[in-house]
Amino acid sequence: MTHKSISTYDLPSHMVSYPQAADQPLTTRRPASVTSRSTTTRRHRSSRSQTGGASFRPQNEFPNFAQTGDVEIVINAEGQEKRYMLHRLILAQCSGFFEASTSEDWSRAQAQGIASTAGTVQGNGLGKIGEEEEYGREAGRPTFPVAPPRDRYRWRYELDWGNKDDEVPMLVQKPATSSLFGGDQTYRPPAIPNKSTTTASNGFFRSLAMQSAAHIPHQAPDNDLIRDYDNLFRVFYNYPPNLDPLNIAESYIQCKSLLNLADMYDALEVIGPRIDHHLLQFQSRLWKQIAKYPPSYLKLGYLARSRVIFSEALIHVVGQWPAGSNQLRNHVPEAVFDLIDDKAEELAEKQLKTEGKLFRLTLTTPRGERVTPTNSYMDWLALSLFRQWVVE
Repeated sequence: MTHKSISTYDLPSHMVSYPQAADQPLTTRRPASVTSRSTTTRRHRSSRSQTGGASFRPQNEFPNFAQTGDVEIVINAEGQEKRYMLHRLILAQCSGFFEASTSEDWSRAQAQGIASTAGTVQGNGLGKIGEEEEYGREAGRPTFPVAPPRDRYRWRYELDWGNKDDEVPMLVQKPATSSLFGGDQTYRPPAIPNKSTTTASNGFFRSLAMQSAAHIPHQAPDNDLIRDYDNLFRVFYNYPPNLDPLNIAESYIQCKSLLNLADMYDALEVIGPRIDHHLLQFQSRLWKQIAKYPPSYLKLGYLARSRVIFSEALIHVVGQWPAGSNQLRNHVPEAVFDLIDDKAEELAEKQLKTEGKLFRLTLTTPRGERVTPTNSYMDWLALSLFRQWVVE
């Protein structure tokens, strides 16, 4: 009897299994786990991190964007120094001061003033300026001190304390330090030299330590002025400010100082909502503080553009008006004074109308007659005492 192979029957291909012939050598297949493990291992080795070695890159995160930042800010206060390398675009969007001081016109005027004062040699490099002057003469054009190209331009600000004790320290734009052969020398972290294979392990563990330290919560500086500037820039980059979350009195002082700084740099629209959100977290304690010090919180609510805090403080100020007028004078605009005066007049009119209605209240006898000393002496006496209390 002839045995047909199973593959000769007319069966669908998806229903037929094909056993290996006995005369064919069996192919040894490696387990899937071994194959995937070897492939995964090769992939992992090819993408191994070299952090801490020769390919280490400088920090590019807040507060030091060493690779992409173009605005250097140096804050010096009481022997402490804080440096920032930030972005002109973000600073200009959040602050009117930085928008104006980093504009094209202002930067061109600053560059021309520096070049005319320091001379053409100290501009953008000896070789560079000589080539520009020769090119200008050949083209028949007048030569002017030209600002550095926009893509390489850097801005630098330093905190100026002024010459008098009563002056408020403020950021002043300084010329960016330029090298002798052109090109801007901006603040950068020191370059890390190439490390040998013997120190590769040390660099790896050092990189792990740096990464773990990056997750440590940011500690607020000890100096109040440095803390305010740090909070200002943190809010610009959408980081929460370092404000006291427990003591509302200390938190009020910190918020007021930050708002004054934001007002000086035309950044209240950005800082105000952050202050409002922080203070509203105190809930009932905030309302008690507003009832205690309504003029102070009225000024704070106005600067922070907080409708809730301003309205609550306005109620107490109008009710006590003009008791707190001296504290508000020269601290809020005239529009706020006019608003308080109008609300106080409305409150006085409503008070007079209410007192008149209360004074005209009377009692009647069961027959519908008004009480008098003759028909109901005790009711008349109680009514007289009530009217005397209303008048007083």
